[in-house]
Amino acid sequence: MEPRTRGRPRGLFVGLCTLDVVQSVDRVPAPDEKLTARDQLVAAGGPAANAAVTFAHLGGAARLLTAVGSHPLGEAVRADLDRAGVAVTDLAAGRDEPPAVSSVLVTAATGERAVASTNARGHRLAPPPDLEARVAACDIVQFDGHHPGLALATARAARAAGRRTVLDGGSWKPGTEELLPYIDVAVCSAVFRPPGTAGPDGTLRFLRDHGVVWTAVSRGPEPLVWSGPDGGGTVEVPVTRVVDTLGAGDVLHGALTHRLARRAELTGADFAGDLRAAAALAARSCASFGTREWMRDD
Repeated sequence: MEPRTRGRPRGLFVGLCTLDVVQSVDRVPAPDEKLTARDQLVAAGGPAANAAVTFAHLGGAARLLTAVGSHPLGEAVRADLDRAGVAVTDLAAGRDEPPAVSSVLVTAATGERAVASTNARGHRLAPPPDLEARVAACDIVQFDGHHPGLALATARAARAAGRRTVLDGGSWKPGTEELLPYIDVAVCSAVFRPPGTAGPDGTLRFLRDHGVVWTAVSRGPEPLVWSGPDGGGTVEVPVTRVVDTLGAGDVLHGALTHRLARRAELTGADFAGDLRAAAALAARSCASFGTREWMRDD
């Protein structure tokens, strides 16, 4: 790997960007029932976008390769990311259909969320003509598995340029298996279930068998399980008062990517320490409503 270790780290984030409409409710409504929400939030969202916002908040220069479009709702997404310090390369520029909208209900008592979204459905994104230059200009590249054609082209360019690659494995998606040989670090959720596997050990083994060197599985408040060339282990997740779990995994990945961007080499102790620091930030994000509110305490 050839990440830069001096100056402001530069991260390229490839994947989904949505408009999130988040409502804090006492409970998820029953069929045909209407509820008055306690609170609401409208902001740019999506795994890659939230990770990029976290990376920028921590002092990095973040660029997002995604689809936004020219619909008025897309303008709101773009404005929110601009305020957060994320540069956007919009590969759907000129398209007038609305961006993907995620409708999110957060149960106030538990912080659990229910999400409905079209995600990347309906968007086939061609890589930008200057893809190799954009990859070469960054220190690290993170993927969320959405927009698989774009992800694969960018991952190949990153491998050719010697840039470290990170996968946010939120769920198993079409195209994930083709992407894995170009991934250096994969941190997956417990619901990321490769075919024929069971439990964290099965996921870690599958990832290693497909060429991923550093791997981990997050399990909500339970310890993360990780593996690397010189061993493995677990990392405790700090106990916190949970208000909203939406975006916590994205914060974890953005914070981890920020730390990894500064490392030319990586050891097991480094990886465990970086996971621990990223998990602490993710836990902190759960203590406030919305994917940005926790940042105001810094």
